[in-house]
Amino acid sequence: MADNTEEEKLIVDPVPAPVVADEAAAVEKAPEKKSFSRGASRDPRRGGGRSGGRPRGNRPRDERRSEFAQKLIGIRRVARVMAGGRRFNFSAALVLGDKKGRVGVGLGKAADTALAIEKATRAAKRAMITINLSKNRSILHNVAAKFCASRVEIRPSPGRGLVAGSSVRTVLELGGVSDVTAKLLSRSKNPINNARAAIKALQQAAAPLPKSASPTEIKTTDY
Repeated sequence: MADNTEEEKLIVDPVPAPVVADEAAAVEKAPEKKSFSRGASRDPRRGGGRSGGRPRGNRPRDERRSEFAQKLIGIRRVARVMAGGRRFNFSAALVLGDKKGRVGVGLGKAADTALAIEKATRAAKRAMITINLSKNRSILHNVAAKFCASRVEIRPSPGRGLVAGSSVRTVLELGGVSDVTAKLLSRSKNPINNARAAIKALQQAAAPLPKSASPTEIKTTDY
């Protein structure tokens, strides 16, 4: 009987329940999961988030602005007939200048317009001239020139500003010339020939006027 009573006591004795205080402490010690927003960065020292690092708008740019201004005066698509069909190329002509007395005209040809413009820019830099300007940014005397079928004459006109048309005006503007009057004496509508005629005339203006001659006595060009 004694053995039975001891077995019953062992069965009846309840299992000790876990301490609630220990569970609460374990919950408090558990690491909290951090929630990261989409725009925030985990490490502010890396500068990835909006709160830290360098702002996007103030990033330094490595690109430098060119000292020359350029303007397209003509772009054409040229087709060449081959055995397998037609092959297309592009021809671009532009005027390049710094508006301080330096100007040039370039022509570039390539299968892509961007490459043709790049070639024309390099050609204009190679063919750039320096104009001999007066104090009021005008030329010193009358000049005239002929290129292919284009004929142009440029005269100084103080106080009138720049009076010119076609691509001649573009050449004079990018060359920094003002207070002049330009006149096309031919019926040619080719902008490239007109621009090259203006460059040829400005090359004569780059040379100083002889002391023995006056501007009215100089004969420009015999047509």
